[in-house]
Amino acid sequence: MFRPPAQPFWHPGAMPPPFYHGAAPLGVPMAPHIGVPVRTVWAANLDAEMVSLRALAARARFIAFAVHYPGVVFHAGAGAADHNTLTEGQRYAAIKANADALKPLQVGLAVATHDGRCLAWEFNLSGFDRAGGDPHDAGSVEYLVKARGMDLDAHRARGIPAGRLAGALGGCGLLRRRDLTWICYAGAYHAAYLLKVVTGGLPLPGDVAGFLAAMQQLVGREVYDVARMARDCPDMPVGLERVAGCLGLAPALDSPRLAGAGAVLALQAFLSLVFGVFHGDVNMYRGLLQGLQVT
Repeated sequence: MFRPPAQPFWHPGAMPPPFYHGAAPLGVPMAPHIGVPVRTVWAANLDAEMVSLRALAARARFIAFAVHYPGVVFHAGAGAADHNTLTEGQRYAAIKANADALKPLQVGLAVATHDGRCLAWEFNLSGFDRAGGDPHDAGSVEYLVKARGMDLDAHRARGIPAGRLAGALGGCGLLRRRDLTWICYAGAYHAAYLLKVVTGGLPLPGDVAGFLAAMQQLVGREVYDVARMARDCPDMPVGLERVAGCLGLAPALDSPRLAGAGAVLALQAFLSLVFGVFHGDVNMYRGLLQGLQVT
């Protein structure tokens, strides 16, 4: 069974020398036993929360993202017995079909700074209407409502219009920078929906190369998927919350287990694996999204 390292983190005042990805050094901004607060954002408090996010963005070093969406209705390689046998093109075709057709429900961002401060935001979108016929997978939506506590009625009544969130995120100071590291868990669909949100709902690029180029333009080359990293840890379980439990990470504060909490766990798990397991050597995982590339 996988055993987490005894001391995967250091206090920022006692850090070892940073390691390097390209030109940007990585520090150690937080400890896993500290619960990270999640700010819940609706239409009414979006402007106020963006002031706080922009202030933190100026000192940001790591950003984890998670997007909740209403399931998968188009499947890759219909009839294929094993997802691992599918090509990148087949996988991306399904991702694009779903992301183009379905409406995202929630965006979670967890931001950590060089000096150890970390906060998270959970942005609730208003556009999805289950009763109105918006495409969705019924089982996935029911799971988000009953098991995770998502309030779709509140989303419809008080959520953020997609265009307004696109403008807010576009001006938040986190995008199109080259000094930041972005993190996700099983991130192919999360990245696709993040791109859709930020571009105001435009269709995704037509092929894998175009999608990866668009993501690089949006967030740079420093993107890491915790699921892909954890896959190379012997006996590490599958699933973000199981990985977090194995690593001894604290759950997020002030949030149900939704997109904000997922971003927090992804951020903590990444840092724990980077410094406690891989000893800073994670270049091999840069740009690999679980569920997209064939590796």
